[in-house]
Amino acid sequence: MEASVILPILKKKLAFLSGGKDRRSGLILTIPLCLEQTNMDELSVTLDYLLSIPSEKCKARGFTVIVDGRKSQWNVVKTVVLMLQNVVPAEVSLVCVVKPDEFWDKKVTHFCFWKEKDRLGFEVILVSANKLTRYIEPCQLTEDFGGSLTYDHMDWLNKRLVFEKFTKESTSLLDELALINNGSDKGNEQEKERSVDLNFLPSVDPETVLQTGHELLSELQQRRFNGSDGGVSWSPMDDELLAQPQVMKLLDSLREQYTRYQEVCRQRSKRTQLEEIQQKVIQVVNWLEGPGSEQLRAQWGIGDSIRASQALQQKHEEIESQHSEWFAVYVELNQQIAALLNAGDEEDLVELKSLQQQLSDVCYRQASQLEFRQNLLQAALEFHGVAQDLSQQLDGLLGMLCVDVAPADGASIQQTLKLLEEKLKSVDVGLQGLREKGQGLLDQISNQASWAYGKDVTIENKENVDHIQGVMEDMQLRKQRCEDMVDVRRLKMLQMVQLFKCEEDASQAVEWLSELLEALLKTHIRLGDDAQETKVLLEKHRKFVDVAQSTYDYGRQLLQATVVLCQSLRCTSRSSGDTLPRLNRVWKQFTVASEERVHRLEMAVAFHSNAEKILQDCPEEPEAINDEEQFEEIEAVGKSLLDRLTVPVVYPDGTEQYFGSPSDMASTAEHIRDRMKLVSLKRQQLRHPEMVTAES
Repeated sequence: MEASVILPILKKKLAFLSGGKDRRSGLILTIPLCLEQTNMDELSVTLDYLLSIPSEKCKARGFTVIVDGRKSQWNVVKTVVLMLQNVVPAEVSLVCVVKPDEFWDKKVTHFCFWKEKDRLGFEVILVSANKLTRYIEPCQLTEDFGGSLTYDHMDWLNKRLVFEKFTKESTSLLDELALINNGSDKGNEQEKERSVDLNFLPSVDPETVLQTGHELLSELQQRRFNGSDGGVSWSPMDDELLAQPQVMKLLDSLREQYTRYQEVCRQRSKRTQLEEIQQKVIQVVNWLEGPGSEQLRAQWGIGDSIRASQALQQKHEEIESQHSEWFAVYVELNQQIAALLNAGDEEDLVELKSLQQQLSDVCYRQASQLEFRQNLLQAALEFHGVAQDLSQQLDGLLGMLCVDVAPADGASIQQTLKLLEEKLKSVDVGLQGLREKGQGLLDQISNQASWAYGKDVTIENKENVDHIQGVMEDMQLRKQRCEDMVDVRRLKMLQMVQLFKCEEDASQAVEWLSELLEALLKTHIRLGDDAQETKVLLEKHRKFVDVAQSTYDYGRQLLQATVVLCQSLRCTSRSSGDTLPRLNRVWKQFTVASEERVHRLEMAVAFHSNAEKILQDCPEEPEAINDEEQFEEIEAVGKSLLDRLTVPVVYPDGTEQYFGSPSDMASTAEHIRDRMKLVSLKRQQLRHPEMVTAES
């Protein structure tokens, strides 16, 4: 029986063991009766529980039972004494019935307990509280009977609850830990078969149970000495003295099993870590020798330009990034293996060293191949960079020959020729540098290692070699052509003058179109006060758009002429490169703003036309005017137009622009709202003509 099961009964303090002892060292059991009727069943349960606490040795010394009947009736006392015969007849040696001073004298004569000693099995005496010390020492009596023994029933009950809870939890935990620990001691094959069963955790935290046990033991041990400070001697209760060795034994067993459990967990964790390391090593090796090597085998080209080489470098960086993730795993695995090697378990040393060596060999080989590929791509990028610089120098020289300004005098001609000689010399230096870079790249390609581990793999390098040689030959030919073109530069001068003129006029067309766009947004904002005026504004706007269209077409023609001249001169114009985008951008902005202007005007025409039709006084056609759909359509168009006025023009590049100023838009919106109010009033008049008649 557990205290938690009968906790409400125990709290009533129907009986208790105070810890006091009689002169035969027997425990004192106190039954304090009260004015209320005592529940005998609950008292029996309480006695059964209390008598289950002491050891058999303590029970053999017998109990002295104090029945406190000072606040109870005689028949209740008699019932309790007779009940003791059935509950604890063998353990009771003496029953002391504490009586009131003068209340029971006559009734006692009708029932003498001393005559019933043989039948009851124990001696019963009636005694006053002040004479109880004749049979029991005062230090073993509680304060209720004039003694000095301190007893706190709730404190005792709380400690019993803690003790029983600890006993229950620790016993269950010991069984679980023993099951885990004993299961881990089986052979390897059995352990593999039962690995799933051994992975479960204890139902309670061992640390928490141990802490509870230590706190309980500390409390039980400290109670021996609590009386010294207060000056009142105190001896611990027998059940507390009995609980101490039980708690200590359970704690010792728990510590032993918990230590073994921690070792089991450590070994299991070590085995799991080793298995995880093996699995990760296999993953790293398989990826590096599989997909990683395939990625490198597939990347053998060097590109035919800076952009192509940069794209290959970017692709290689992506490959390196993927490898870096696996290399990071390699570093982590290497650290874990090193830590396990330092642990010094002989059975794992050989396997760990083998894994470490295998992992290192594969990673170093793959890293070397990545580095070789990176160096090759860097050399190719430098070669294409020199080639592009030389190409730009040749383009500049070619442009100078084709786009020369007419000299004013002979000195200018000499200066121009000197500048040409300097450019030709710079081209010679650049061509020599290109040959050096190209030869170095060819040497690297010829010495390129195989991508497979120790295997001969043919790599198609002929395309790369042909490309390098072709670039160097092409630059040589271009240099020769530039030298031959010096004589024809004067023939290109007139074309260059025309080219510059076209570029200047095209820029002017862009400025004109920008001014038209600004005028459209700032001044073309009115929507008209009626349908007729709005139609006039719409017609004017279309003419305005025609002017802008002519300006745009003129600019396009100029830019097309610029392109034709540039193709003829084989050069790049100075400004047409950005003039065309600017022209197209301004035209697109103008087109968007113009379409928005047309849409607003068309909505305004529809709004004013329908509103004017409704507002006209036509009594001969009431059915036509009283059409709800017309009113709803006018209201919908008006609201849409008002919403449209608040929305900015959104250009294709995402920028926004409003028509006119906020005050201009507010004035236009106010006029539309006034017209909508008139239509709404007309609608009410048609719905309720009697209201109009009454008002008039």
